[in-house]
Amino acid sequence: MIKNLLTLSFTIAAILQLSAQEKQFKVHTIAFYNVENFYDTINDPKTRDDEWVYTPKNFKKKVSNLAKVISLIGTDENPNSPTIIGLAEIENQRVLEALVKDPQLIGKDYGIVHFDSPDKRGIDNALLYQKKHFKPTSYINVPLLIYDEFAKPESKEKVEQADKDDKAEVDPNSNRIFTRDQLLVSGLLDGEEVHFIVNHWPSRRGGEAASSHLREAAAALNMKIIDSLYKLNPDAKVITMGDLNDGPYNKSIKKVLGAKARKEDVKPFGMFNPMEEMSKKGIGTLAYRDAWDLFDQMIITEPLIRKDYTSFRFWKASVFKKPYMFQASGQYKGYPNRNWNGEIGYSDHLPVYLYLIKQM
Repeated sequence: MIKNLLTLSFTIAAILQLSAQEKQFKVHTIAFYNVENFYDTINDPKTRDDEWVYTPKNFKKKVSNLAKVISLIGTDENPNSPTIIGLAEIENQRVLEALVKDPQLIGKDYGIVHFDSPDKRGIDNALLYQKKHFKPTSYINVPLLIYDEFAKPESKEKVEQADKDDKAEVDPNSNRIFTRDQLLVSGLLDGEEVHFIVNHWPSRRGGEAASSHLREAAAALNMKIIDSLYKLNPDAKVITMGDLNDGPYNKSIKKVLGAKARKEDVKPFGMFNPMEEMSKKGIGTLAYRDAWDLFDQMIITEPLIRKDYTSFRFWKASVFKKPYMFQASGQYKGYPNRNWNGEIGYSDHLPVYLYLIKQM
């Protein structure tokens, strides 16, 4: 089978509601992965990376583990690794260059889009793309400007394990709360314009309720970006992806973004969230106190769910998971296999992905 061509058989009642004859579709996997504390081997005095400076051996292992996962995301349906993958919790350009040069990925010829963000942990968002299929036409780091005059005091609610290091810090001069910027990358996917927004919204440090306004501000910025793209093109195809630190059911996503769980409820200029139905079924991307939540999401604009397949449309979405990505024993058996007891793991998050398809 030629890579990026997928032969799918459908009946009238099948997913795409096409005729029973076989049809050929071009397919691309689009993914997001919070790679958890992907730092390098150098201590940066400007950031709080002291705990996560890897030894050369451990850094090599971390790179290899992440490359293994990325190379396999979505390959159950598409033999090619993700054409586009958004990443969160990466320290700098150096770690990305090491990642794309890993033997498991180097043949894919990934390009890199990355900006440094003001986050005091030194973690940024980035986007990798296969140069053969995607040509960036513009990219920008959009700052999330939040000031402490809007902040609420911390509650006594216990901080989630996944966010124990993720504390928003306030600049004493400007009163700005430092967090991750939002990365907007526009380009041509096999000649068709598609926009990607990579997010890592403020954490639940201090409790969900006390910090919800921060994520609602992040969602409002996201909506501002999407609205601006819609104004330029009413048929704008936008995929916003990331670790949102909220579930599909939270106000930031349901109210501010206005994301709908069902395609039939999405109106023109609206948003569809394929992750909401997964969340209702108990599917998650990170675990805390033996409960799973789906903070890692991919939300898309209405033009991607239209019923004709003459251009790229959404097919389906999923969470990527394999046995080696989970703790096999101990207190956190069954949890994502992160760095633990001196062993280099993968991440405390599982990746998410979706397929875009177009009839040939």
